[in-house]
Amino acid sequence: MLTDETSILLGGNTRRRPRAVVIGSGFGGLAAAVRLGARGYRVTVLERLGQPGGRARVHRQDGFTFDAGPTIVTAPFLFEELWALCGRRLADDVHLVPMHPFYRIRFEDGASFDYSGDEAAMRAEVSRVSPADVAGYERFMARSEAICRVGFEELGHVPFNSLADMLRILPDLVRLGGHRSVYDVVAAHIRDERLRTIFSFHPLLIGGSPFRASAIYCLIAHLERRWGVHFAMGGTGRLVDGLVGLIRGQGGEVRCGAEAERILVEEGRATGVRLAGGERIAAEIVVSNADSAHTYSHLLAGAGRRRWSDRRLARASSSMGLFVWYFGTSRKYPDVAHHTILMGPRYRGLIDDIFRRKVLSPDFSLYLHRPTETDPMLAPPGCDAFYVLAPVPNLAGGQDWATCAEPYRRAIEQHLAATVLPGLSEAIVTSKVTTPRDFADDFLSFRGSGFGLEPVLTQSAWFRPHNASEDVRNLYLVGAGTHPGAGLPGVLSSARVLDRVVPDARVFA
Repeated sequence: MLTDETSILLGGNTRRRPRAVVIGSGFGGLAAAVRLGARGYRVTVLERLGQPGGRARVHRQDGFTFDAGPTIVTAPFLFEELWALCGRRLADDVHLVPMHPFYRIRFEDGASFDYSGDEAAMRAEVSRVSPADVAGYERFMARSEAICRVGFEELGHVPFNSLADMLRILPDLVRLGGHRSVYDVVAAHIRDERLRTIFSFHPLLIGGSPFRASAIYCLIAHLERRWGVHFAMGGTGRLVDGLVGLIRGQGGEVRCGAEAERILVEEGRATGVRLAGGERIAAEIVVSNADSAHTYSHLLAGAGRRRWSDRRLARASSSMGLFVWYFGTSRKYPDVAHHTILMGPRYRGLIDDIFRRKVLSPDFSLYLHRPTETDPMLAPPGCDAFYVLAPVPNLAGGQDWATCAEPYRRAIEQHLAATVLPGLSEAIVTSKVTTPRDFADDFLSFRGSGFGLEPVLTQSAWFRPHNASEDVRNLYLVGAGTHPGAGLPGVLSSARVLDRVVPDARVFA
C-alpha cells in the first residue's frame, strides 16, 4: 500500500509525489480523489462533517439505516471506471440490484403508472393511459436518445473552458431544442396531460423545474432506459465506503471533522488550504467539491475574483430546496414499491410556487423511498424504513423552518396515511427531518438549495462555474455546482473532466 511519504518513479528518478487537496467528500470529491490518485497525486480529502459522503451520508437510528441523499444509481459504468482505475471490480465491494419498475407514479385519484426500462411494458403503460400517444411517446424517446448521445456521452465529460467551446456545440444545442424547456419538448410529442407529467418530471431529480430546465435534460429518460436504475444493497453509503477504501488503497487519506476555512492563493495560484483550526496544508492543486457559490464567496473571499463575484452569485438562480423526512415503521407495507412518486393535485402551479413564487404550498408532490422492499436488512425484522422527499422553496423563500417543519411533516404524514401507508401514525417508531436550513448549515449550500445552481440553459455548460477555475490557477471544481451538473451521473462526470484539465502529477514532481 502507498503512504503519504511514498515517492513515484519518473524518468528513472524517484521523487516525492505531489499533493492534491480535495475539499468535500461528496461523490464528486471522492471520484476526483480516486482519479487524481490514479494519476500519481498524494490526495488528502477534507470533510467538515463526522462521516464521509456529503449529501450521500448515512443516518443510523434505532436500528434503521437511512440513505440521507441519493437513493438511485444510474450509469453504473461511471462507478465501475473508478474501481478499474485501482485494479479492482465494483462488484467485489458493492452489489447493485436493477430496479423494476424504476418508479411507480401515483396520481391524486389513485391511478398509477409503472415506469421502467422495458420498452414493451412502457408502450403498454402509455397505451393504457392514452392509446393515441404511443407513437408520440416513441418519438420523444428517440429525441431523448439523440440528446443523450450528444449531451451526456459526447459532452458530459468535456470541459467548457471558453466561449468558443460553447459556440462549437451551439448548432447541436439548437437542433436538439436545448433552448426550449423539458416540458415543452415532451408536450410537443405527447398530448395527454398525465403522460406529459410522467415524462417531464425528471429535472426535479437534479433540482430543476420541468418548465424552466433546458430540454438537454430530456436525456435522462434515455440514460435510465439504456443503463437502468439500480440500488446498492446496504444502501448508497456502501458506495461511499467503497470509494473511501479505494482512496486509502492508493495511499490517500480522508479526514473527517476537518473544515476548510480558506483556499490559499499566491500570485493568482492555489497553493493549499487553511483549516478552521489554523492548520495549513500545502498542495500543488486544490479541488473543491464544496458548493460552488460557497467556494467563491467564502473559501476564496478577497482572492481577486473576477467572474464569480458576490454580486454575480446573488443574481444567480439556485435550485429548489428539499424537505426530507426519514422514518421507520413497526410494520411492513408490502404493496408499496421501492420508489414511488406521489403526484399532487397540481403540477405547474406547485412548481411555480416552489421556483417562482417561493411559497410553501399546502399541497405537495412526494418521492417515497422504501429501500426495505429490496434490502430488508436496512430495518429491524418486521419493520420498514422510509424516506419521503418534498420539493420546497430554497431559503430565498424566507420560510422559518424551525417553526414550520413539524406542521409540514404532520401534513405529509396525514397524506401518506390517507393514500399508500394506512395506519402510519400508529406504526412510526423512529423519525428524523432535514430541511433547507439543514442543507445550509450542514453542507454550506448557498440558499439551502439541494442541488446548487438551477439547471437552466443560462447556467449550463460554459455558463456554469468552470471545472478549471476562471479566477485561480490550479483550482478545480467538481460536484453539482459545476459542469455538467447535479445527479450521480453529473457529479461523477465532473470528476471525469479533471482528466482533461488537471496536469499529470509528473508536471509538479
